[in-house]
Amino acid sequence: MASTLTQRERAKADRYQALLDEAARLFAARGFSGVSLEELGAAVGVSGPAVYRHFANKQALLGAILIGVSERLLAGGRAVVASGETPQEQLTALIAFHVDFALSDADVIRVQDRDLASLVDDDRHAVRRLQREYVELWIGVLEAIHPERAANDLRVRAHACFGLINSTPHSVQALRDAPADDEIPPLLRSMALAALSV
Repeated sequence: MASTLTQRERAKADRYQALLDEAARLFAARGFSGVSLEELGAAVGVSGPAVYRHFANKQALLGAILIGVSERLLAGGRAVVASGETPQEQLTALIAFHVDFALSDADVIRVQDRDLASLVDDDRHAVRRLQREYVELWIGVLEAIHPERAANDLRVRAHACFGLINSTPHSVQALRDAPADDEIPPLLRSMALAALSV
């Protein structure tokens, strides 16, 4: 009996993740308001009403996507900073971490850029709080490298770096002669490091 329950729990977790992944893809392609729960359910092989077993409504699903990714970013950023011995090592590792995130979670970035306002207030505040904490990780590292600069100056630089990294996966797709996938990460890492080192 225990193994059956474990299989059910695993299947439920897999379905939950599939709904998150497919929702991110569909929301990125068509916008939050352009996707129904029925369409989302069909995309993962369940009926629309079955989606309600996992999420109370479409806004709850959007909240799970954006809060979840913000929590992963913050946890990953903290781990990266803790593993670096010097501020320069920490910055290099943070950049590499964020580049990997932007390239693997491009759909979620697009959803956040376009549909953050569709969250309920509590979820939007949670996302903003997590994002501020993630930015402050970067500011702490940058302050150690550039102690002569004001925190606001470093905050602008960090946000500019995020803009560079986060927007590239979408802009590259529009290029006629796009570089190979394995060429993009080192290019982004070197550009971000150069921008934050001056």
